[in-house]
Amino acid sequence: MKLICNFAFCYNTIMNIDYIKEIIERSPNLSTALGMNFISTPDDDMVMATMVVDERNRQPFGFLSGGATLALAENLAGVGSSALCPGKICVGISVSGSHVKAVLEGDTVTALAHLVQKGKRLHVWNVEINNSAGELISTVTVTNYIITAKNKN
Repeated sequence: MKLICNFAFCYNTIMNIDYIKEIIERSPNLSTALGMNFISTPDDDMVMATMVVDERNRQPFGFLSGGATLALAENLAGVGSSALCPGKICVGISVSGSHVKAVLEGDTVTALAHLVQKGKRLHVWNVEINNSAGELISTVTVTNYIITAKNKN
């Protein structure tokens, strides 16, 4: 947990994503279709998610799909950026990853995203995804573009 000081007072910050989770759960989307579960963390520059490897996100051979892994990373970074920028629209504009180990159906992967750069319009996240034994399976870098929603008048 980070301690932030602002002239007269100090306060602790956390990455609380409860509001973003409510939005995600309102209607079917990629996150719910693939079985992603997003988790708040005690740090304001980190967010976490888990995903059970099952028929929703595996290859026909029984391994976690690389595309599902990249989707997990991009969605997780999007949740983090959205939590940091309430009222803004956060979209992935670049996703680049390397897969270093296979994961079989039945295992659960955990993704941990760290904010590397927070600018006014761009956020860069590094995401590490591990299997249930704690072994690294993928590393992914995600760049999000932050958009101010236009009024529909």
